Amino acid sequence: MATAAVKYGRVREQVEAQMSRAQALRLRSLAEEAYQPKLYARYLTSEEAEQRINVLKAEIALADSF
Repeated sequence: MATAAVKYGRVREQVEAQMSRAQALRLRSLAEEAYQPKLYARYLTSEEAEQRINVLKAEIALADSF
């Protein structure tokens, strides 16, 4: 019984760590705008998605400054 609780607890943690729908949409949009579609990945954690979003925002801002 304890093994099942551990197993399902890990599943819950993985689901909670997944990026939100809003993050996924934002990341996809920014990746397309920056011509880097490979930066979008379907199964990222929320933290990974946020990092990629920030990198893409900075890259787009830099390109717009020229």
